[in-house]
Amino acid sequence: MRMVDLIQKKRDGQSLSEAEIQFMIKGYTADEIPDYQMSAFAMAVYFQGMSEEETAQLTMAMADSGDTVDLSPIEGVIVDKHSTGGVGDKTSLIIAPLVASVGVPVAKMSGRGLGHTGGTVDKLEGIPGFQIEMTREQFIDNVNTLKLALVGQSGNLTPADKKLYALRDVTATVNSIPLIASSIMSKKIASGADAIVLDVKVGSGAFMKSLEDARKLATTMVQIGKHLGRRTVAVLSDMNQPLGHEIGNANEVVEAMQVLTGMGEARLTEISLTLASHMAVLGGAFDDLEQARQELTAKLKNGQALATFRTFIEAQGGNPDIVDRHELLPQAKHHLEVRSEKEGYVSAMDAESIGIAAMLLGAGRETKEDRIDYAAGISIHKKVGDFVKAGDLLVELHTNREQAARAEEMARSAYEFVDSPVEVKPMIYEIIE
Repeated sequence: MRMVDLIQKKRDGQSLSEAEIQFMIKGYTADEIPDYQMSAFAMAVYFQGMSEEETAQLTMAMADSGDTVDLSPIEGVIVDKHSTGGVGDKTSLIIAPLVASVGVPVAKMSGRGLGHTGGTVDKLEGIPGFQIEMTREQFIDNVNTLKLALVGQSGNLTPADKKLYALRDVTATVNSIPLIASSIMSKKIASGADAIVLDVKVGSGAFMKSLEDARKLATTMVQIGKHLGRRTVAVLSDMNQPLGHEIGNANEVVEAMQVLTGMGEARLTEISLTLASHMAVLGGAFDDLEQARQELTAKLKNGQALATFRTFIEAQGGNPDIVDRHELLPQAKHHLEVRSEKEGYVSAMDAESIGIAAMLLGAGRETKEDRIDYAAGISIHKKVGDFVKAGDLLVELHTNREQAARAEEMARSAYEFVDSPVEVKPMIYEIIE
């Protein structure tokens, strides 16, 4: 078998067999297939696509290219959740304790962020003392006793995907649905989940800017799950404006706790309950979504979801007092108010620009080597649909850096205004099962 023949087959629109895909991924992982040949293959896929079966086989081959996590000692159905990413997306911090509070085990491996803010691991590390590393035995014990544990991803999880993703990034082949879908799903499969709930973001602050592209990606990932024996549900949600009112790390932890008290922002609460309801049904705690949503809403209101979050923090070495005393989280030295120069209704927000502004304040990483400032971030005071007068507060910037002029400019320019009231897009567009 030769790689050049596989490139030619895909270039001509033919399908590869399981054996051919296994040969390619094993060879590439072992450095026996050079980058230039894999680049040619990625470009052929970009133009020719892949069948459902090919995409599923590519996913499995990448999942098997490194470590796989055996979660069989954990009692119950393990449901994982993945978001395609957005600005102010702190739903994992909410969903994990919420789902655990109804008895569904949450054994989550999360990564660090690269871009406007940190990932879930970074946000949790902003909690004093919180440890994201533990032994496999402790991880499993925590899930079986507390129904919740969260650790950083293994260094050797899906190495083929890491290599291929880096190659796609420099060969203009990132925007390929089969390659995106197999990249995401290979990590979920390798992480040991029995079922998967996907939050596919749509809009200016998302990777997928159009509903059509988001639907294609979601459908492909659900089909991969079906082929590989994992029950999979995809939720298409809005990211044309930041999610919630807080962007950053420590301040997103605070907003997540507000939702866990039942007093959170409506749209953030809506997406959190939707995702959690699907996870609870897939996990076998409820027979239908309406029953799941009612019980999960009750857990927010009666304090059990927040109590689960507190126990989770303490179990992983964090200071549980942050639940009642938010000032124990990292605090920024400088707070800059950005006020409107215009009057009118907010018709649009460039979520990506807001996210980049947060990164400039120190909340995110431009490169993998950058250190995150857990205290840095942005508090949003006006969102789409709000009426604004000249001089009204749009956002507040939090930073430990002396200069924030560029961030201020980006945050202000992210807003668009019109004279008439505007209709706010729905939080949830559709569900794909």
